[in-house]
Amino acid sequence: MPPLEDARVVILGGGLTGISTAYHLKRPWLLLEKEQRLGGHARTDETRGFHFDKTGHWLHLRDPYTKALIEELLPGQMVPVARKARIFSNGVLTRFPFQANLHGLPPEVASECLLGFIKAQMNPPTSPPANFEEFCLQKFGEGISKHFMIPYNHKLWGVHPREITSAWCSRFVPIPKLDDVVKGAVGDVPPELGYNISFLYPAKGGIETMTRALVARLSGGEVVCGANPEAIDLRAQTLTLGGEVIPWSSMVASIPLPELCARLVDPPQEVVDAASRLRCTPVRYLNVATRTKPNADFHWIYVPEEKYPFYRVGIYSNAVPSMAPEGHGSLYVELSDRGALPKVDEIMPDVAQALAAAGAINSPDDVLFAELKELKYAYVVFDDHYYASVETITKYLEAHQVFPRGRYGSWTYNAMEDCILAGRDVAAKLSAVSA
Repeated sequence: MPPLEDARVVILGGGLTGISTAYHLKRPWLLLEKEQRLGGHARTDETRGFHFDKTGHWLHLRDPYTKALIEELLPGQMVPVARKARIFSNGVLTRFPFQANLHGLPPEVASECLLGFIKAQMNPPTSPPANFEEFCLQKFGEGISKHFMIPYNHKLWGVHPREITSAWCSRFVPIPKLDDVVKGAVGDVPPELGYNISFLYPAKGGIETMTRALVARLSGGEVVCGANPEAIDLRAQTLTLGGEVIPWSSMVASIPLPELCARLVDPPQEVVDAASRLRCTPVRYLNVATRTKPNADFHWIYVPEEKYPFYRVGIYSNAVPSMAPEGHGSLYVELSDRGALPKVDEIMPDVAQALAAAGAINSPDDVLFAELKELKYAYVVFDDHYYASVETITKYLEAHQVFPRGRYGSWTYNAMEDCILAGRDVAAKLSAVSA
């Protein structure tokens, strides 16, 4: 066995964080991925000429580094798209975000939301919100909370907003000014709000085109797909894979944090208990192909009402037509139900009716085919145990030269850009140590 100072950095998980780590590392590395190809959630599947990502993977870039990197990887191949997002509620489509675009709602709903927002502004809270439900009530008032914020987030997270802390949402939940809310209520269209007012997307091939471009630049290490490690010995700094014992100097783990703790390492009881308190909501979604091009002009919609079986629907082919054969449509439909896994034929009649009602497809019989998929790990639940548990686990792992990173390694809520930057930053940290 070679000495540890000569051992490679082992990277667990070949999603964007793992790939970015390998790309930026200035030390020998070994990247292990359990699937047969790299990409994690940033992959694209093709069926009968239709392309589908693992739900919406629109690339929102804020950082100058990632902007330059993507342009270098795919010069001229990324399409800039101005966001067209809508809310479907009360039988109408309104602009996103709901809280700043009340115009078009039934008058009684719009007035309830507007008056509630004004009252909330006139009566500022005397204490911080205890949970996300209180955050919504304090920031938006009762009407907006009742008609959108609480029901939508309940469908999205799979738990009631009162079970979630408010600390996660500062970047992702836009809070409009009173002037914007009033203008939006009377149809004086306010400026676009939110972190995702525009995005980039590959001209062809789905989001995996970007992933593959990054993978094609990897050097200085080895990629092993279909790899499922059996155990990690933190004290000896070894990993067992297929009966082989592999030494490592440092490890970057982008696999889900509770899986790392429960299945691979043998941590002390304090860490075991912390890992058992981590919660995550799965996502069940449909890839939907249509016979005709959808008449809808939006890229995606948010659907807060419980009577509809989904909370978000996106039309890939409205952003980039190449996602579907000419004259057809390619959609993703994120489902609310998280009970027993149904058969696609059992749910499609109701889903198709609801999609037609929302204007996402032209008619219920326009569905050419649909595929039911599930992501076991999707939305991390930021409950009262979250921060202390993640801190306990991370502190223990990093003391043993294991660096959990990425959306599920760090057990957080973030975007693709964040994963790329997380890989870059941990690679810089480990490269500096070896220098």
